[in-house]
Amino acid sequence: MASTPAGTGTVPEQLNRSMKYFPEASEEDRAGFLAAARDFVAQAGPKKVAKLPPIGRIQWHLAAEGRADELVEVLRYDRENPGVYQVKGLRRARVELPGVELGALPPLVKNLKRSELPVRSRLTDMEWRDGRLVLRGYAYVPNAPAATGKRSVRIAGLRKEGGGGSVPLRLKTVLEPKATRSAPGALHAYDWSGFEITIDPRRLRSRGRWQSGTWFLGIGIPRPGGLSVGRVYKNDAGRGGHSQVQVVESGVRVVAGFEEDCFRLTVDVVPAEIEAHEAVRDGMEVTVRSCPETTRGRAPVELRVDHPGSRTAARYPLENREGSYGDGWARSAACVPFADLPVDGVRPKKVQNSRVSIVFADGTSRRATVARSLRTGTYQLAGGREVAAHTDGAGTFFLQTRVVQPVVDRMRWTARGELSLQGTYPGPEEPLRLVLRHGTRHEEKVLPVEVADGRFSALVTPDAMETYGGTLPLRGGRWYFTFRAAAEWDHANDIPVTLRPDLVGTLPMAHKGQHRRYTVDRRFFNRFFLNSGSALSPQVRGGYRQRQLRETYYPAQQRLPLREAVLYNSFGGKQFSDSPRAVYQEFVSRGTDIEHIAVVADQQAVLPAGVRGVAWGSEEWYEALARSRYVVTNVGINDWFTRREGQVVVQTWHGTPLKRIGADLLGTPKANLAYIASLPRRSRQFSLFVSPNAFTTPIMTHAFQLKCEVLESGYPRNDVFHAPDREKTAARVREQLGIPEGKKIVLYAPTWRDDQRYDGKRFKLDQQVDLTAAEAALGEDHVFLYRKHNKVLDSIPGAGQGFVHDVAAYPDIADLYLIADVLITDYSSVLFDFAHSGRPMLFFTYDLEHYRDTLRGFYFDFTERAPGPLLKTSEDLVVAIRNIDSVSARYKEKYEQFVKDFCEPSDGRASARVVDRMLEIAAGE
Repeated sequence: MASTPAGTGTVPEQLNRSMKYFPEASEEDRAGFLAAARDFVAQAGPKKVAKLPPIGRIQWHLAAEGRADELVEVLRYDRENPGVYQVKGLRRARVELPGVELGALPPLVKNLKRSELPVRSRLTDMEWRDGRLVLRGYAYVPNAPAATGKRSVRIAGLRKEGGGGSVPLRLKTVLEPKATRSAPGALHAYDWSGFEITIDPRRLRSRGRWQSGTWFLGIGIPRPGGLSVGRVYKNDAGRGGHSQVQVVESGVRVVAGFEEDCFRLTVDVVPAEIEAHEAVRDGMEVTVRSCPETTRGRAPVELRVDHPGSRTAARYPLENREGSYGDGWARSAACVPFADLPVDGVRPKKVQNSRVSIVFADGTSRRATVARSLRTGTYQLAGGREVAAHTDGAGTFFLQTRVVQPVVDRMRWTARGELSLQGTYPGPEEPLRLVLRHGTRHEEKVLPVEVADGRFSALVTPDAMETYGGTLPLRGGRWYFTFRAAAEWDHANDIPVTLRPDLVGTLPMAHKGQHRRYTVDRRFFNRFFLNSGSALSPQVRGGYRQRQLRETYYPAQQRLPLREAVLYNSFGGKQFSDSPRAVYQEFVSRGTDIEHIAVVADQQAVLPAGVRGVAWGSEEWYEALARSRYVVTNVGINDWFTRREGQVVVQTWHGTPLKRIGADLLGTPKANLAYIASLPRRSRQFSLFVSPNAFTTPIMTHAFQLKCEVLESGYPRNDVFHAPDREKTAARVREQLGIPEGKKIVLYAPTWRDDQRYDGKRFKLDQQVDLTAAEAALGEDHVFLYRKHNKVLDSIPGAGQGFVHDVAAYPDIADLYLIADVLITDYSSVLFDFAHSGRPMLFFTYDLEHYRDTLRGFYFDFTERAPGPLLKTSEDLVVAIRNIDSVSARYKEKYEQFVKDFCEPSDGRASARVVDRMLEIAAGE
């Protein structure tokens, strides 16, 4: 991908697109672009060109000079290694790229500025150990030669804010593969960029005395052309991402914390702090202790509480507490009435934090911090709310008004691999569920929780989470805990489960499961999560390790003999389903003596007995891809894959096309010219391309630029409609889903929306069906199965309440076709498959014009040929379901024509035809 200008915004979009696809352009288009690039660079001038990213300014310089061959080399290199390159040089650091004569480039183009050689750092762990602070993390200069062993030369030191001194530190180099795994690109290894630094806080004293001040940590790394110096940045979770406090002596705290995500150490000489709190009358009495030596006659006289949204602060006088405490500190106390605390706007996910300050006799004040002995606590308010005397990692004290929260005070891993949670919950006595919600996918797991007498308990077994057809490990990533009332429709009123603040130091808590590592850790101080680690071993994770496997391990495996095995790849291992599963069943029915191997992503597919799973990206996966006699896939195979002699590769694809794809997008802004240009080469890796019908064959041949045999066999996955045991299968599926006898089944299976996304390939659920209204109208005699597309994130509202069933995780949609009385879809290819059933279809096309005219475009007039009504509103949808018999009668002729056009052949023998041809090709026929 061509590098775009940074910070200039001066390159026209079309000119930038022409640069991006220059390798695929015709000679005429290339000449026109080179002339335009020359004018652009001349107009922009050297200074503006110098502001482009390093590879970007080389690309534009080559274009301006008409060096087309070198430009093509750089663009192709950048596609494979976006933003990644080699840094060389002695006195001056410069970019080095293959295929470019660097000597002919001006210094402003090839030389790197200091800002282009930053230190990339991350603090992975931080703890106070025996009175000293131990920091672990990694730091490297991107693209520069990386350290290769323990003796790498790096320096570290603390510098005081505002001047006033520096403290050199000893940096120990340690192995930290996380650095390589997290680095962009696959060109460099940074394993030995790990560091360990131990800081003795006594070195921060001035002339033997403690003085308040802030110190920042810097790390210097030698690289070509000089030394890069940078600060160390926090982690996004765990001990390396939260402030920690150490009391180094009475009245002196050292806070290891962060400012703008950069690590800093703060020495805090404490004149007064919050020591205790307790309920009195209709409020909370807060006790302050003060040190006469550090207050120097300016004793604390009041507490100031700043409430959110209020312009004026509430003030509460401190009254002295006479007596001898034996520790040299004086005590005073103030009462904060509960009635003064804000409750407006408090919701399950919305708290009100009131800031507390201690005001002294001379009018100065400081943010209240807590004594080491203080224990946080809660006080119950009316209306299911509470106020918490709370703190954070930096030891500040504040009052938090919130909905009553479950707080864990006991957590442990059992010998059976269960995470046991126990804690307090003085909330309303109503049926509750414990919900685990994925931090990025928003997927949910609902578990039972026992609540009684103000306490709760729950067990989580991450290695064996219930799913359709068995159990699976918890999907990789972070899972957060909430309480949800059993009657709630969605997650809007979920109540976060937190850890008691004084227990945050017990984290992380790790458990080694059967296939992966599970860790309890935290974010936002005491909001904890369960992290399900990668299913892949550390030795194969990350772009660099995968490149090694592709370039070294995979070719070595290809030199070994083929094995009589079939490798099935269904949706990149997200399922074991679709046509690959149907081909597997055909092999089994024949009793063929052959090994069956399935690609599995993140251990999230349930496999039949006798099928061996290989993890996507593992060594076993590369080996199976290189040595299996047969490969059956329904999605594209990586562009580095090469079919070897004697290997049979079958592309079944996954749908009759309604939306334009591949080369048929040429001439539209969505056309990926580099991908389209690669299609002939990609298709040559297939021995056989399966077509479901006569309509699809010419479309796929052109769209995918096929240079392989096309077999118009019908889709193997649609043999299910003719299977002799289909009634038995349907009964099993209904029972598995828990659908009551006599209920009609509505299956809703929409596609994704290209313009409804979080980022990249993470699409949002575009939920337009009014499920509440649908339940009111249909709930008595219908159930609603919601099958979101596998690219779509988010949970399904109403799932688990009896009417709506979330069946996104069901292994194969073909089974759901067998039980559905009505299908609702939009522009998804499921309509072509379900038409084999002869049962009615409804099309919820609320955005038809936008989708057709702006997002995708269709191969035929969908409005004229759709075998069912196109409905714009949820209300119309419900009415059509209620009157489905009359709707079906009205569309009978269109439906019959649709079946003739798109469902032939349809005789239950598609899998047999595919397997027959596979065996013929293997035999050389």
